[in-house]
Amino acid sequence: MPDRPPHSTVVALAYDGLCTFEFGCAYEIFGLPRPELDRPWYRFEVCAAEPGPLAAAGGLAVRAPHDLGLIERADTVIVPGWKSPDAPAPPALLAALAGVVERGGRLASICSGAFLLAAAGVLDGRRATTHWRYTGALARRYPHIRVDPDVLYVDEGPVLTSAGSAAGLDLCLHIVRRDHGAAVANAVARRLVLAPHRDGGQRQFVETPVSAGADAGRLARLLDWLPGHIDEALSVADLAARAGMSVRNFQRRFREATGLPPGDWLNRQRVERARRLAETTDLTVEQIATRAGFGSVETLRHHFRRLVGTAPTDYRRTFGRVKG
Repeated sequence: MPDRPPHSTVVALAYDGLCTFEFGCAYEIFGLPRPELDRPWYRFEVCAAEPGPLAAAGGLAVRAPHDLGLIERADTVIVPGWKSPDAPAPPALLAALAGVVERGGRLASICSGAFLLAAAGVLDGRRATTHWRYTGALARRYPHIRVDPDVLYVDEGPVLTSAGSAAGLDLCLHIVRRDHGAAVANAVARRLVLAPHRDGGQRQFVETPVSAGADAGRLARLLDWLPGHIDEALSVADLAARAGMSVRNFQRRFREATGLPPGDWLNRQRVERARRLAETTDLTVEQIATRAGFGSVETLRHHFRRLVGTAPTDYRRTFGRVKG
């Protein structure tokens, strides 16, 4: 059986007023045994952010078996929310969190937990997100953070942040994907009956829902049709014609439905296909560009680097074909 991977010890923070769902997200992904996977899983531990007694949302009593000293031995520390954006944090806790990054560990926050990382100073100069209700407060309070209010999660290497509660599951699956590759992350998602991957750049919510009617039905049929034809050369005019709309109306309705302009949405879908092909096949980069609908390696590389942050070949070197 292979040795434990890097970042194998995951520590979740418990505090008075613990956000129960967010903590559950961390435990579900990192704490449950995975006998179906032929590999060592994470070692999951819990430490108290402050002296007890502690309570969790929903009236539960919490007894954490470790104190802050455990953070010094953690590879990854998960902050599952925080009491409130305005709640102060013990200085010892902030120092412990800052120390994780200094020694090469990894920090991840769910929802309002971003305020704790911000107070620890580890988000300065980095992109970050939090629940859409709190992004304005985070940006005002910490002007050195590049707050992105419109995404599910942000991966800044040693520091990762996610939006509201359910986005915490997306972030945790993303971490598994980073550590173990796509096949393992997909297996974990299947056990949780979750979609295997939601792009971190997806919007947290769409302000204007699509109203019922002919336009909604046409868009739904188009979105059902597109995955099977993503390798084809498709312009916005082509998509509008297929939906039976004028280009102007199609662009407006498509953005209302998905939160993105048609071209941006299509490029994200193509990059996602290219990611899967890079992870799970031995196709050349040229073949991947063709199958993902980019037409040329240069176009693939441009959009892949813009959306994923690295070149397709470097991505494959890290995530391609999971080693058992």
